[in-house]
Amino acid sequence: MPPRITPLTDPEPTPSSRRLAWLASGTEGAPVGSAFLRLFTKEGQDHLAELEVAVHPAERRQGVGGALLDAAVSAARGEGRRSLLAQAETGSPGDLFLAARGFRRVLALTYARLVLTDVDSARISEIAERPHPGYELTHWDGAVPPGLAQTFADSRRAMDDMPMEGTDFGTVVWDVERVLSAAETVAKRGELLHTVAVVDRSDGSIAGFSELVVPGDGRGDGQHYGTGVLPEHRGQGLGLWMKAESIRLARRTYPELGGLLTDTADSNAPMRTINDALGYLPTHGAVEYQLDL
Repeated sequence: MPPRITPLTDPEPTPSSRRLAWLASGTEGAPVGSAFLRLFTKEGQDHLAELEVAVHPAERRQGVGGALLDAAVSAARGEGRRSLLAQAETGSPGDLFLAARGFRRVLALTYARLVLTDVDSARISEIAERPHPGYELTHWDGAVPPGLAQTFADSRRAMDDMPMEGTDFGTVVWDVERVLSAAETVAKRGELLHTVAVVDRSDGSIAGFSELVVPGDGRGDGQHYGTGVLPEHRGQGLGLWMKAESIRLARRTYPELGGLLTDTADSNAPMRTINDALGYLPTHGAVEYQLDL
């Protein structure tokens, strides 16, 4: 008997997206799988939807994933979306499932971890303290200070040309409101946002930034978010500089933090070089899939 698919609605939309959800249940009403469809709502990405499907291992190959996927695809089309993205760990059942259901591979990713107890502190400090004529480092916790808010929002275009290969990801349009909203979202989850930035001394503008999110109790692993340098400031080692300072601050501030996690497109050679230089070690690979609607 096919699973019963019950549509749900996520009651807490974010300023940049909203979510639809479906619960799959078996003949006796027990949940056997779920699907979440994130609908991007901001300018530059309102053509896009992102899908997560999960099926209990014992219930796979029973049509549960297919039924959930059909519901999500139908909803995405009904919302006028052009592209549907989904990610799966390389070689996992999800990887095989998406490929079999007509999704195409558009981006390969490598996930990596830096074990903080293994960090060469002297080397990290040497990198963080290297002079970069015309630039200086700054950092803040939580929301960006008012005096830097506009230039920080402007600096977000550093991510516009990050390698996305065939992904129809669109362009994230940033303004001060969105920057502050993103910081607020992290805080509401009970997590801690820390940003290291490079300031151009000639005019006080931000030339690049690196964000790190840490669990609220300061334990477990932190997660790197965006790291980017504006095109006109590249080629001067600013990305390595910022990320080294982020590592140094994390070790100093959170002595019980275990590691730092990052994920990088395989085609993003500059960032992979930075991660390798700082001691990040690969943990697994993932594949970004896309279904053209």
